[in-house]
Amino acid sequence: MSYSLSVLPEAPAGLPVYPNLTVVYNMSWYIFLTLLSLTLCLGSCLFHIGKLVSMGKPADHSDPIGNEKEGILYSFTGGMSPSKKESAFLHLPTYIAGLLYHIGTFLSFGLLLLILAGISLPAIVKLILGGFLILTASCGLGIFVKRFIKPHLRQLSNPDDYISNLLVTAFQVVTAIQLHIPIIAYFMISSALLLYLPLGKLKHMVYFFAARYQLGFFYGRRGVWPPKN
Repeated sequence: MSYSLSVLPEAPAGLPVYPNLTVVYNMSWYIFLTLLSLTLCLGSCLFHIGKLVSMGKPADHSDPIGNEKEGILYSFTGGMSPSKKESAFLHLPTYIAGLLYHIGTFLSFGLLLLILAGISLPAIVKLILGGFLILTASCGLGIFVKRFIKPHLRQLSNPDDYISNLLVTAFQVVTAIQLHIPIIAYFMISSALLLYLPLGKLKHMVYFFAARYQLGFFYGRRGVWPPKN
């Protein structure tokens, strides 16, 4: 594995300098920690996916009056529209912030893979992506503040909600920085997030798809989804 020095231009200050800097940098403990964390995270996610697959289709013994496949398709398409979700259209700014926040999260994970693979991006692309990640991280911070200052939201929240939000927001911020200035904190925060992901609410990135599938299956079979109007 080799790393592009345009992504990782030099070892952070404080680390010993050797003649073959690239090789030494590739072997840095924080990169190894990130790779180990990524492996554990993927292994855990695959375990959860295996559990879901082994459970098979949802059990529903009622007589079908609709189409399950059409219901599942609607669940992942039209059913995701904010106009179909009361919690979304009544709080549209928060919905948009959450949507951007999730896009920033998936983008950061994609960039993490590129960085670990030593794949460099053009400067203009890194500039655009870095700016976008700052925007999405701001959305995450705004959601955190709203959860904290709104009494009814605070009452519904638990420590996992705050920890998850802070970890993901920090992950997006350090990803934006790492695109331009290599820092050890990037690998430390990435590792912390990867290790925490299977333990808390963040594993909804696995169960989200199963939940939408089950909703589509249930309401499609009952003839509720897709709507007939």
